[in-house]
Amino acid sequence: MLALGKSTTAAHRRYAVRTMAFMVPYVAINVAAMFGAFDDIASTPAAWLLALAVSAPVVGQIWATLSMMRDSDEFVRAVAAKQFIVAAGLAMAIASVWGFGESYADAFHLPAWLIYPLFWGCMGLTAPFIRTSN
Repeated sequence: MLALGKSTTAAHRRYAVRTMAFMVPYVAINVAAMFGAFDDIASTPAAWLLALAVSAPVVGQIWATLSMMRDSDEFVRAVAAKQFIVAAGLAMAIASVWGFGESYADAFHLPAWLIYPLFWGCMGLTAPFIRTSN
């Protein structure tokens, strides 16, 4: 998954295309929000449509990753699944520690959507060390 430039399998090529297709609108919406494009709709029903619009590429990226695992050979599938599970577990552990820190230790609040970039950060940190399916 990390070596997209070296990949020659159809599953990895589809993954790369799907990743770009989902991440371009995700980045575009968030960059527009950074520059105040959606300030007028705050606290309105349209804000929920914006929340759904920016969440849809996240759901799509997760689907793209799971589809890549499904369409890969059994070794790649096993390694990618192991990497995915370890990264998800680590991200949930970090989020839980921080959440309890907010509840009990007056840690500052972090928005829940940060779990998504946290997951991919954990994936990037752990995947190089998970190279076998054992």
